[in-house]
Amino acid sequence: MLIEHRITENGIEEYDKVKVSIARLIEFEPPEGYYLAFSGGKDSVVVYDLAVKAGVRFDAHYSVTGVDPPELVKFIRQQYPEVERHRPEETMWSLIERKMPPTRIKRFCCEVLKERGGAGRLVVTGIRAAESNKRAGRRMVESCLKDESKRFLHPIIDWDNYDVWQYIRENNIPYCSLYDEGFKRLGCIMCPMKRTKGMLRDAERWPRYYKLYLRAFGKMLEYRKKNGKEFNLKWQTAEDVMRWWIYNPPKGDPDQGVLFE
Repeated sequence: MLIEHRITENGIEEYDKVKVSIARLIEFEPPEGYYLAFSGGKDSVVVYDLAVKAGVRFDAHYSVTGVDPPELVKFIRQQYPEVERHRPEETMWSLIERKMPPTRIKRFCCEVLKERGGAGRLVVTGIRAAESNKRAGRRMVESCLKDESKRFLHPIIDWDNYDVWQYIRENNIPYCSLYDEGFKRLGCIMCPMKRTKGMLRDAERWPRYYKLYLRAFGKMLEYRKKNGKEFNLKWQTAEDVMRWWIYNPPKGDPDQGVLFE
């Protein structure tokens, strides 16, 4: 059980994180039910299970980015076939071709590929304060800054990694096999938020996607030259872009990770 003993003005009291999270889901349940943002990561499988235990109405949604690890996509398909899948209007490859490689500063890909769903709904996520300094400032209930019709509920906002894994093991919840290979968090392959070490690991683990990125970089250079758009003059080939992307990332906010996990 995820129980803490906290000192209050009334003495030492038990704080059961599972019961509290379930109570949050029950308290804020909207008449139409929740829009549950599901990524297949450890946090979202916990939130999914909590929503079931809470008995609240919800419909779960997975944004198909096209660059998620194949193992993760297979896991969701096999273990959560009821989750509704959404394909974006544009792919990562076409975004790169007409824009540029995504960076920690310019994360246009997340907005297009992951964050478009849930308009007019109360969206449940697995965001936790312990994930990063930036997320430490998040509140349990929030309004969306980009869409005023959308709000967020983060029922496990005060859980840490140990809590998540303890809950998974105590409740025998299936999880993606990549965690057993040493992956701490799951997200898009070669996401620049993983920095050089993580991007190189992904390139070695999934060489097909490395080649797809290379091809997209080549098309981007052709597009920018053809349309007279500015680009880094050091970029003469797709390989030049790849080296810049992996080894010379801009100094962005290191706490900007994936939105839903």
